[in-house]
Amino acid sequence: MKLGFIGLGRMGAGMATNLLKAGHEVTVYNRSSGKAQALSALGASVATRVSDACRAETVITMLANDDAVQSVVFDDGGILASAGTGTVHISMSTIGVGLSARLAVAHAGARQRFIAAPVFGRPEAAASAQLYIVSAGERAAVDGCAPLFSAMGQKMFYLGVEPPAANLVKLSGNFLIASVIESLGEAMALIGKAGIDQRTYLDLLTSTLFNVPLYKNYGGLIVERKFEPAGFAAPLGLKDIGLTLAAAGELRVPMPVASLLHDRLLTLVARGGEALDWSAISSLSAADAGL
Repeated sequence: MKLGFIGLGRMGAGMATNLLKAGHEVTVYNRSSGKAQALSALGASVATRVSDACRAETVITMLANDDAVQSVVFDDGGILASAGTGTVHISMSTIGVGLSARLAVAHAGARQRFIAAPVFGRPEAAASAQLYIVSAGERAAVDGCAPLFSAMGQKMFYLGVEPPAANLVKLSGNFLIASVIESLGEAMALIGKAGIDQRTYLDLLTSTLFNVPLYKNYGGLIVERKFEPAGFAAPLGLKDIGLTLAAAGELRVPMPVASLLHDRLLTLVARGGEALDWSAISSLSAADAGL
């Protein structure tokens, strides 16, 4: 399949690489050109403008935040103006529900198609094509992109024709991940203050009550205090919890735990933790406990 891929951060680079390995014809664009040039050795064509990556059946975006997505889509020479009739735009970024709805309307007005397909998984999952993909949009469009999803992930979940549904589910998932990180950090501070070995405690938890990758992976980061390099940087977590609260406000759903998480992430960033993984909010619990 001929496609454009815009956004080659730690997630996007691995995803685009897997599309190339699967035999797709990929034109890549990134604001800093060095990351795009690195993929040319794998057979990617390198675009110097967003518009050059839009001459394809499908355009995938994997960008950091709402502002970046809006710029790439709506600016002069962006996807909306440059892609042809019938082109499918797959937004795989974690974006707000409101922006997703706006994108769906704008693409329909341009006789293009829009799929929201955010992903669960850290950079190592993106590199190994082990992402979980949450999709929503016109069913025929989603089915037509199945080979792309198969190249990037281990499973795709379809949530219906309204793209914002996929974005809301993604935000709710990130809220749950942050809740696990915060609760693990507090529990580790509690047993650590009592002099109990945290590694033994984590082994007990993940062998019995919580034998799941989320607890194993984030528990390991917390015990080892391995917060750099960030697999998912704290400012991105702060952004996502903010988007979760915004969606909750629109739906009139109180989320007091999300408010707490927003404050914890804001504290981490305010104290200079911009470059740290969002699991570093656990260090706040340790500090509060005097560890």
